[in-house]
Parts: sequence; C-alpha cells; structure tokens
Amino acid sequence: MISIGRAEQLNLTKKMTAFPVFLLGLLLGLSESLLSPEQLKDMSVQGSKYITEQFENAINGVKNMKVLMDNTGKEHQEILHSLEETKKNKEEALRRALDSEQQLTEKQEVCNETMLALWEECKPCLKQTCVRFYSKTCRSGSGLVGRQFEEFLNRSSPFTILINGEKIDALTKEDEEQHMTLEDLEDGYSVVEDSVDKIFQDSIKAFGQMRQMFNSPFHRSFLEPQWNPFPIQRLGFPFSGSERRRERSLQFNPYFTGNFESLFEAAQKMMERNHHLAHNGMMWNGREGNATDGKMVCRELRRNSAGCLKLQEKCEKCKEILAIDCSGIDPVQQHLKETYVDSVRLAEKFTKQYDDQLQEFRDKMLNTTGLLERLNQQFGWVSRLANMTQNEKNGIFQIATVYSKTKSGEDPSDTKVTVKLFDHDPFTFMVPGDIPMEDPKFGELVAAEALKRYKTEVIEAA
Repeated sequence: MISIGRAEQLNLTKKMTAFPVFLLGLLLGLSESLLSPEQLKDMSVQGSKYITEQFENAINGVKNMKVLMDNTGKEHQEILHSLEETKKNKEEALRRALDSEQQLTEKQEVCNETMLALWEECKPCLKQTCVRFYSKTCRSGSGLVGRQFEEFLNRSSPFTILINGEKIDALTKEDEEQHMTLEDLEDGYSVVEDSVDKIFQDSIKAFGQMRQMFNSPFHRSFLEPQWNPFPIQRLGFPFSGSERRRERSLQFNPYFTGNFESLFEAAQKMMERNHHLAHNGMMWNGREGNATDGKMVCRELRRNSAGCLKLQEKCEKCKEILAIDCSGIDPVQQHLKETYVDSVRLAEKFTKQYDDQLQEFRDKMLNTTGLLERLNQQFGWVSRLANMTQNEKNGIFQIATVYSKTKSGEDPSDTKVTVKLFDHDPFTFMVPGDIPMEDPKFGELVAAEALKRYKTEVIEAA
C-alpha cells in the first residue's frame, strides 16, 4: 500500500476542487440551448396555426380563380354567339357578291372580244409593275408575290378590273385568317380553362386529405355549393368536346414546355399568334410612303397579292379596259353592279365587325389570363399537395430541433432549426440570432420560412 504524505493530500484536494470551478467558468462563458420536447411541441403548434392559415388563404384564392373562370365562361359564350351571327352575315354577303360577280362576267359577252384582247396585254404589264414596285419597297419575296399575282390574273377576267375584284379576294383571305385567329384564341382559352379546372380539382383533393385541420365554418364555405367543373355547355364552334380541345391545346401548342407554370404563358402566346386586324382593303393605293407604310404594304401584298390591281393606272391597256362601258346595253347589268357593290360593302362591314369582336375576345382573355396567372403564383401551390402522403402522424408541421450557441459578451448567434413540413424531407436552416426563441412568434416565424423554402425548393423546382 502506497502512503501519501499530509502535504501531498492537501495539494491533491486543491486541484480536484479547482476543476469544477474551471468547468463552471467555461459553461458561463459559452451558453448552449437545445429545447425540450415539450417546448418543441408548443412551437410546432404555433407554426401549425400559421401553416393552416396560409393553406386556408390559398384554398380561398383557388376558389376565386374558379369563380373568375366561370364568369369568364359566361362572357365567352356570349362572344361566341355574337361571332357566329356575324360570321353568317359576312358569309351571306360574300356569297351574294360572288354570285353577282359571276352573273356580271357572263353578261359581258358583247364586250368580250375587245376586252379580252386588252386583258392579255394588261396582265404582263400589271405583273411587271407589281414586282418592280414590291422589289423597290420590300427586302425580299418579290418572286413569291409575282407568282401569286400571276396565278390570280390567270384565273380572273378583265371584268375584275371594272368591279375592283381584288376586294373579293382580299375578303376571302381575310375570312380564312379570321378563322385561324379564332382557333388560336379558342386553343388559348382551352389551355386556361383546363388549367384552372386542374388546379381547382387538385386543391379539392388536397383539402379533402387535410380537412381535419379546419373548423366547420371554413369546411362548409369551401364545399358549399358543390362545385362542378365548368357546368356551362360550350358551343360546338369551331370545335367541341373537352378532350378534343385539350388535344388541340397541348398537342398542337409549340409554346407549351410541360412546366405547370408555363400553361398560362403558353395560352397568352397562342392568343397573340396570327394577330391580324382588318384594314378594310389595301392601305397604300399604289403610292410609295414612309418606312412604316412600306412595311404595311409588304405585309399586305404577301398576304394578298391581288392588291397589285391598284397599280392598273400605270398600264395603258388596263386603263383602256376601264374606259369600256357595256352597262347601257343591258339594264340588268346595272342592277347586278349595284347588288355587287352593296354586297361587298356589307361583307367589308361584317368583316370589320368580326375583327372587332375577335379583338374584344382577345383583350378579355389576355386580361383574365394575366389575373389568373397572378392568382396562381400566389395560391396555386396548394394544388401541389394533392399527391402528398395522407394521414401524416405528426401533422402538417413539426419543429424537430432548435439549437443555439452563444459566447458570453457577443451578439446572439443564429439559431439552427430543423423542421418537417407536409410530407417532405426535413428542412434545416438558420434563424437570425436577433429573434429570441422565447418570442411567442418564434414558431410562426420558423413556419413562414419553412413554407417559403417549400414553395421554392419543392414546388417551383418540380
């Protein structure tokens, strides 16, 4: 047995007593905080209230999107009815104009020999003058315009000059363009309609999975009345059936990339495609103008080369045709001419009216789509919860750990928190140190940051 002297025992006792004092001083200089399970539970309850409130706001926001789309659907039906009526009037006026033109052409037999001879000399001059004018005004495309105009002249008669026949050709092309424009507008409308329907239905599904979170008044306000997706029966114009519309809007939409948020942007681009308004005939009258006018002329001649008939005064043989008057030989011709002129005037009137209605449709849809897009950015995230894991045992929000480390005499360090939101893997992030854990709003602030990260890292990144 080893014997220790009295002096050594006293020295050893002093050292053992000094160690706890040193440890205590270290702990006083470095404060560490790791919250208890009970504290974490209380914070989680605070955060859950915030998440629930945000969820309710988003659900109400999506409901407002649905109401807005339903109201737009009613206006849409009214516009389609107006377009259908105007289209019938326009087509009837064009039919009468074509009929009277055909009858007038047949009535020109007495003058045919003289007029046909002049016409054969007029046509090459017209084409040459048109190509020269186009080449001087426009950068490219004179060959195409020349070929198109030659085809038009070959299927036309000298009577085309006498009755301004380019108007019929222009109105016919305008009718085709208006039809394409309407199809694009309808395609864009279909994308918006189907998108809002999908967002709403997914939001209902998400709400159903978490309905136990909500009090009964909110539950009733959302589910009453029972929402049916777009109950209004749409016209079969220009195409019908939701599956057919969805097929058109996605399969033939070059702007849709597959990203959920790109749907509204795709719809807007589709509704702006083929954006063309009637000009009530050519706007240039064969004269050179400024750069802006030149661009308009080039676009119009590429669209309707028959406008080159306005250059007829530059060809002597064409002017001679204009000097021939056969109307006094047969009084019926005068009546047919009047019918033709009136019919063309009506066709131009209804073409302009149709364009105005298309413009109204476009403006309403672009405004509505812009508003729906903003609502979707703010509230649409809730629809993404439709596929989340159901019956989460720990609720929708849980603070797993809170840890803070602060040295004595220094500013509070940031607080490290780990949270679980919905069914996603836990988030870990830092809360600024100037927000104390004792703050009653601490749990809410953590929940707000967690939801912000969830939207950015989970929803937007999907």
